[in-house]
Amino acid sequence: MSDRSMHLRHLEQAERHIAQGERHIASQEQIVEDMTRLGQDTIQARQLLENFYLSQTQHISHRDRILRELEE
Repeated sequence: MSDRSMHLRHLEQAERHIAQGERHIASQEQIVEDMTRLGQDTIQARQLLENFYLSQTQHISHRDRILRELEE
């Protein structure tokens, strides 16, 4: 397998992770919103959402690094 094909495979995987992260974030944002509306404690839900944001940032950075490597 060539380096390029390996990078393309990794890029595809990174894109899947980003899409999955977007779904998790949207779902968790809705959960936090619903809990807030119901007057429930949202500390843990907000912490989980923050973790999703951090993971998403890492997934995007990884994807961008792969794109740079493909351009070389």
